[in-house]
Amino acid sequence: MAIDKALLDIIVCPDCHGELALAADGGELVCQSCGLAYPVRDDIPVLLVDEARKP
Repeated sequence: MAIDKALLDIIVCPDCHGELALAADGGELVCQSCGLAYPVRDDIPVLLVDEARKP
């Protein structure tokens, strides 16, 4: 996974504005507040609430 650390420091969950963390497998960004998991496709985070996996 090639998501820049600087990018991870500034992007937040579009739903609740919580901190996002890269999942262990690198395929999702998971909100540490609400638990929504946003997919990462071709090293690009898809930060659309409609595309997120619900906890």
